[in-house]
Parts: sequence; C-alpha cells; structure tokens
Amino acid sequence: MALCLAVTLVHVLLVFLYVAPPNAISKAYSQQVDAWVRPVFEQNWRLFAPNPQSANRQISARTRQTAPDGTARVSGWVDLTAEDDAAVKHNVFPSHTAQNMLRQAWNAYLKTHGGDNRPRSERALMIEKYLRNIAADRVTAQRGGTFDSIQLRVISRPIAAPDAAGGLPPAATASTRAETRYLPWWKVASHATD
Repeated sequence: MALCLAVTLVHVLLVFLYVAPPNAISKAYSQQVDAWVRPVFEQNWRLFAPNPQSANRQISARTRQTAPDGTARVSGWVDLTAEDDAAVKHNVFPSHTAQNMLRQAWNAYLKTHGGDNRPRSERALMIEKYLRNIAADRVTAQRGGTFDSIQLRVISRPIAAPDAAGGLPPAATASTRAETRYLPWWKVASHATD
C-alpha cells in the first residue's frame, strides 16, 4: 500500500512539474520529468483548442521482398487512409483509433523529421518506428504475404478556405496543388502470414 501511495505521489509531482510554468525546480529536473511524462502521460489541450487539419492526406504503403538471389519484388500501393475512412464512415460510434492513429503518427513524424526524412532525436526514432509498425501491421492484415521492407507515400491536398460571408472569395488563395512525399524504404521485421 505504501509503495502504491509513493508511486502515486511521485507521479502527481512529476506531472505537475511538467505542466507548471517554468521554474527553478522544473528546470533542474527537466530530463527526469520528460523521461517520465513524455512516453505515456504527455499533456495537450487539443480538446479545448483543436488544431484543425489544413490538408487532406492520403497515406499509402507498398512492400518489397528481397529473394535470396538479390532480386526484389515490389507490391502495388495499399491505401491506408481509405481503410481508416471506411472504418469511420456510417459508424455511429467510430473508435478513436480508427480515426486518429495513422493521422497522429504522421503528424508526429512531420514534427520530428525534417524535409529530408532524417530523425534528429531519440523521440524521432521512436515516432518513425511507430509509423513503420502501423503501416506494416495494416499491410499484413490487408494483404498477407511476406516482405522485408516497406515504403510510405503521402499525398497532401490543401483544403480550400471557405467563402467569406456574402459569397466573396477568400482574401488569400492558397495553393491547391497536391504534393507527394515518398519516404525511404524501411527495413521491417519479417512480416509473414499463414
């Protein structure tokens, strides 16, 4: 009982130091606080101030299987976003996972990687692995088969601004051109289904 109480008190103290304004104690112990809070208990206020999407993103994946003789067989693209959309459409109570897992993983990847797709921190490596695992698991569930590498393609289409009141066109016209980003081939643990 005492151990549970001690862990609870330490947890509350560390979360408090994480969300409190910067002070001498939170600065002195910032590494320990981040190590405890960041992996699981990270705080954000999106419930109260959501950050709406500014682009529709279609995330697709393809796989590659390298034979012992060195030849590679590449699959066609699998639309992972369409799978999420299908899980949500006409579902009165769609799961939070179906709506957000892939999208949030991609948003985190964008924040932690530069335009050159190079991770710059341990957190970036963790996010990259998370995104890779989501894609590999979904491709395995949808297609089956065996593969040793996976590549993602993300097509971003900007969402047009709504017309102003009175039917006037928006003041600034944003680009409506779709952008396609190809991520590098990532090695994956052997994915095979029976």
